Amino acid sequence: MEVILLERVAKLGQMGETVKVRAGFARNFLLARGKALRATEANKKRFEDQRAQLEARNLERRAEAEKVGETLNGKSFVLIRQAGETGVLYGSVSPRDLAEVVTQEGFTINRDQFNIAQPIKTLGLHTVPVVLHPEVEVTVTVNVARSPEEAERQSRGESTTTREEFNLDDLGLEVGAALAEAGPEADDR
Repeated sequence: MEVILLERVAKLGQMGETVKVRAGFARNFLLARGKALRATEANKKRFEDQRAQLEARNLERRAEAEKVGETLNGKSFVLIRQAGETGVLYGSVSPRDLAEVVTQEGFTINRDQFNIAQPIKTLGLHTVPVVLHPEVEVTVTVNVARSPEEAERQSRGESTTTREEFNLDDLGLEVGAALAEAGPEADDR
């Protein structure tokens, strides 16, 4: 199916271009969200008549996104979650969770604007890209911790996961010494 793009779409094209896409992608995403029109003669004429208005609206949206991006870029947000001793979360942090915490800080960001391939499943500092406009992308840091104190330690660069390390050679010597003390009857068990 051929469509006319009404705005820039990543990995597809710029505003005004006629591109060929699969019918499902066009119906379910591009047409449903108002990002494109079917490439008919009537729609091509309609697009050319509205081109100046669309470009002006796009510039306004971009300017607003750049203004928000200046204040949002590089900000750090803390999420408190339960996790095991090795730092693996019992659940995960999804784009919905990120949108909630960023909205609580006074920004208006949808979960669709967070560009993460898969949910966050470990404690620590995670850099997350945020797409404010097709031409404006910023990054935020998400500090996932078990408590506010742990988040503070992580932000200073300290490791918060506890892994007790032990030397297997020492363990082997201790077991060998215990067996030697027990005598020959311990070998029969």
